[in-house]
This record gives sequence, C-alpha cells and structure tokens, in this order.
Amino acid sequence: MRLLQAMAGARHGGAEAFFVRLVLALHHAGQEQCVLIRADAARAAVLRRGGVEPLQLPFGGWLDIATRLGFRRAVARYRPRVVLTWMNRATRLCPRGDFVHVARLGGYYDLKYYRGCDYLIANTRDIAAYLVAQGWPQDRVRYLPNFVAAAPAAPVTRASLATPEEAPLALALGRLHVNKGFDTLLDALPVLPEVYLWLAGDGEWRDALERQARALGVATRVRFLGWREDAAALLAAADFLVCPSRHEPLGNVVIEAWAAGRPVAATASEGPRALIRDEETGLLVPVDNVDALAAAMERLARDPALRTRLAESGRAAYEAEYSETRVVRLYRDFLAEAAR
Repeated sequence: MRLLQAMAGARHGGAEAFFVRLVLALHHAGQEQCVLIRADAARAAVLRRGGVEPLQLPFGGWLDIATRLGFRRAVARYRPRVVLTWMNRATRLCPRGDFVHVARLGGYYDLKYYRGCDYLIANTRDIAAYLVAQGWPQDRVRYLPNFVAAAPAAPVTRASLATPEEAPLALALGRLHVNKGFDTLLDALPVLPEVYLWLAGDGEWRDALERQARALGVATRVRFLGWREDAAALLAAADFLVCPSRHEPLGNVVIEAWAAGRPVAATASEGPRALIRDEETGLLVPVDNVDALAAAMERLARDPALRTRLAESGRAAYEAEYSETRVVRLYRDFLAEAAR
C-alpha cells in the first residue's frame, strides 16, 4: 500500500516531532511511503539519517503556486493509495486525486480545511468526540494516540547547568507561549525556595518570562534552556515534570515523562486531564491556580515514595497505550483499512 505523508509544520513543536517519529517508525516497519515537508534542512537531515529522503516544498500562503504544483506532481509520480496530511496547511494544499485522503488533527481545529477528506485522525479521544460533535460521521473518525521514544538516555549533568546535585529539580518542556502557562509556574517558585527549574523551550514569551523570573527573585534557580532535542536526557536528570498549560490538546510531554519513569504534576487542561488519573498516574491541579500548583510541586519535591509510586503507574500507562510498537500497529491497521 503506497502512502504519501505531507506536513507543513513549524521548525519546532510537538506535532512536528511526532511526525518525524511516525515517519521513521513506519519506515522501519516496512511501510512504503513518500514524504513531503516544508523546506527545513535540519528536519530533512533527521529523516535522511533514518533512511527517508523527503521532498521539500515551500508550503507558503494562499498564493503559493510552487507547493500546489509540487504536491500535484508528487501525487502523479508516486500514485499513492492513501495521502495523510498533517494539520491545516498541508490539508488545504493537498490536490484532489484517485486516493483516500486522511488528515491528522492535533487540536480543536476549524474543520473548513478538512471538507475534502475521507477520514480524520484525532490524537486524543476528546478531539475525536469534538469531530463527531461537529458533524463528522463517527465511522470516519479514528482515535490514534501518539507514541514517544522510550530508549533510556544518560542524564544531562546538573553541574553543566549550574544546578546543585541535592536540589529538587523540576523540568518543564514546551513552546514559550501564553497557552503553556509558564508564567503560573514561575509564580509558584517563590514559596518553593529549594526547587530549581529547567525550562526547555523557546518562543515569543521568553523575554517576558526571564523578566518575570528576575522580578520574582527566582532567576538564580531557573535555567532557560532554549529549544532542546534531548528531552529524555533532561528527564533523566530531573526529579519530576511540570506541565502548567492553560490549553493543551494532548500533553505529549506527559507521555514523555511516563516513558522516562518520571512523575508528573499538571494542570487539568484538556490533554493532561484526559491522560492522567489524579493521584494514580500524576497530580492534577486547576488551571492558573498558583497555590495548588506550588502545593503539588512541594509534595513531589519532598516525598520520594510518592514520586516512585506515580512514576511506576505512569510507566505502566505508557506501556499499555502509548508505546511505539502499539501505536505503529494501530496506524498500519487503520491505513490498510482506509486503503480498502
């Protein structure tokens, strides 16, 4: 079954990272595929090292004729049975043709871009329910979760980031954007004088967050790491993960922490609320509640037994639903069904 995948995402992001993981995992599982990406030398190099040679297109705005022509030529040359487009732009620029068009959504998107699709993939059950509520036939919606790499990684040394070995260490990962709630996380630190924070990510809020850390008097305990590709190594060094998002359709970082055997404190935004069983596989607190977030972090910082219990339950949840082996099998079964 010939599969063509197209993704026009940004340089960094959770969906973009999962796209690369899935392309390579399908390749290693023997799936024949043609891959189109927005021009990005770094992403192309990663795919190439994994054995996949991508076609790079501009994937620009409405007047982007080059991508439309390139996409059309790729379809005509490769003759896919299934085309899988990721998110709005790749879906909008996909030509019509003699194939089954499947689109993958990682959020609660405006469905005007998806009217020409045959199937929609949702990476959470809540998004799948949203699609059905918006009028999509239930038999043409599939819930297919993400997976994360579970290979053990050597921890980043704390000394390399000027962090005391004995200090409780929290890790937060994500784009520095208002939706991620990192300002709430910084607001919680003044009442946690022993806790250090590594914040891995980049974005338009970085300057504002650095100013906030200085104003709160916690800058000496916060490390702004920029965008990192070594999440597993960062998790191996940390005591726990914090996900303080205001809006988080999935919460891929939660699954990454589970895979790495690290406990999680998260706000009850859409994705974490669907993933985490409070007090079993993590700690859930209300969105934008500084006191509740600080209390959850303090519990994790002070209670090794709690960290161990939550980490073990989280790892079990990962193995049951979010492992690479299981998710790749689900994708291959669905693609075969769609092709028929």
